[in-house]
Amino acid sequence: MAETVKDQLTGDHQELYDTLTARRYFAKFERITRHLVRVAGEVEAAGRLTRTEARVLGRYLAALTGTFKALSYKYLMTGRAEGSPRLTFDRHDSGFPVAQELMMMALDAAQVQKHLGGMASEVELKDRMVRQIVRDLTVPIQLQFALSQRLYYESLAAGSIFWPRNDPDCQWIEDVRRDGSDRKHFLLHWAVYDTQANLPVVYMMDVEDSGKKSLPNDDRRWPMAQAHLMAQSALGLKLLTIAQGFDKDFAGLHPKRLRRITLGPMHSHDFTLQSGPIAQVLADANASDGDDWALVWTVEDLISDREEEVKEGWFSSAERQVYKLDPIASDSGSTRIERMVILPERPYQVLADLNPAGFRDVRKFVVGAGDRIMPAR
Repeated sequence: MAETVKDQLTGDHQELYDTLTARRYFAKFERITRHLVRVAGEVEAAGRLTRTEARVLGRYLAALTGTFKALSYKYLMTGRAEGSPRLTFDRHDSGFPVAQELMMMALDAAQVQKHLGGMASEVELKDRMVRQIVRDLTVPIQLQFALSQRLYYESLAAGSIFWPRNDPDCQWIEDVRRDGSDRKHFLLHWAVYDTQANLPVVYMMDVEDSGKKSLPNDDRRWPMAQAHLMAQSALGLKLLTIAQGFDKDFAGLHPKRLRRITLGPMHSHDFTLQSGPIAQVLADANASDGDDWALVWTVEDLISDREEEVKEGWFSSAERQVYKLDPIASDSGSTRIERMVILPERPYQVLADLNPAGFRDVRKFVVGAGDRIMPAR
């Protein structure tokens, strides 16, 4: 039997060496990403996401699904075909592929037509496979590898991929009247694959625009705002730091709310190293491949409490946001932080029996029969 992942662990990052292990890894994430879309629907139904926010988040979740699908094709022949690549994932902090994997994928996407132009078509590759099987009575491994790479590049060409950088988009929500002036309310959203944590992170910012020219149509402010937000998109930065910097640098833009959604880490007794209660939960559950996982989802919120006018220089003033901070954990730089965990029924039953203190305030979503999502406490 193929050597298990646990036997190969040497550092925080781990390569998947054999075909069966790689396919089990991608099958696990195929299930998880499918469940995430349903969980987003439950969070919307609970009133914690607006319909627009849920739709935006759903788009990023679909892109994340596309990323895993493309990578599953790239590594379909791991350990079987000569020269086949190996996926590297973060076994300690995230359970997700390392950021370098997505960076390489972005580079491949930049030359995708060149790659596809130099490959035989899917029909031709399958025809060659049949002829080799019939004529030589051998398994066409190298042709299978060629086909897997073609499917990989076709996935990149099709789009809907979660890239290392997913630049800000701007969506109009409504026109508002505030303090005698007309403003436009926009939802800015963007996402990154954090290079330190190796996790996908989605940002949403509610902004009121008091500028003369609408933000998405302003060829001066909008590119500057996009560049500013991408430069500040790191999990190591507090939301308060990001929002205050944006508020200061863009006089006509008023960030009323900033939300950061971190998708992960993913825990699996077979694939990752974990400590604390989740380690015992997954070990005691001793679940099958399909049920051996738990995914944490963290939502950080920063909400403006009011607007104040402050002096700026000798003769001018500017409006600045005063943000509401968590009175108990004000150093978090957010108004509130909510953590959720998504896990199958078997690990949840163990978690409920153990009832560890660290999970009592965590919202739980249980994947039941027929992939039904059941909110639990």
